Amino acid sequence: MIHVNFYPFIKRLFDLIFSFMGLLVLWPFFLLIAFLIHLDSKGPAFYRGTRVGKDGNLFNMLKFRTMFLNADKLGPASTSNDDPRITRVGHFLRKYKIDEWPQLINVLKGEMSFVGPRPEVRKFVDLFTDEEKKILKVPPGITDWASLWNTDEGAVLAGSQDPDKDYFEKIRPEKIRLQLKYINERSLRNDLSIIWRTLMKIFLREGR
Repeated sequence: MIHVNFYPFIKRLFDLIFSFMGLLVLWPFFLLIAFLIHLDSKGPAFYRGTRVGKDGNLFNMLKFRTMFLNADKLGPASTSNDDPRITRVGHFLRKYKIDEWPQLINVLKGEMSFVGPRPEVRKFVDLFTDEEKKILKVPPGITDWASLWNTDEGAVLAGSQDPDKDYFEKIRPEKIRLQLKYINERSLRNDLSIIWRTLMKIFLREGR
């Protein structure tokens, strides 16, 4: 008897349906946010950050731009909440995770999934051990166990003199452990649990 694993198919179907629905509902807000970003600082509304995806392939992860133009070339890859490169509108977008909304486009294109390890920049992926390279076997995601553990990396890095060094020492070890936990235990049930817990964290945060 041939065992057929329907999990990848169901996961991709879920991503397609709900990313499309999300973009359909949110597009008027996309226009408003883009307008506010343009009022606040010069430059495009979207930031396209090069990240490492499934099987080590590079892709452009989309976000609403929360920093001054070309800020990624003028400072560290890791960003603290008190980073002077962040714009006024950017602080608001980051606080409520609104800057992540454009990643629905990445999900629709198949470059990302709703659930999976957060995509990293090349400089940190190059440090992966053989065990950690398992993280690249699945599409990166918007949320996972590591995202739930640390919902605000910027707050942890606030006041840091070397955000990249502090990220590597204070955040990365547990983040990697939880990403490997997701890889080793991934299932539709776990995906739905992570999505539910992520939504609850967002709603509870906005309710405070």
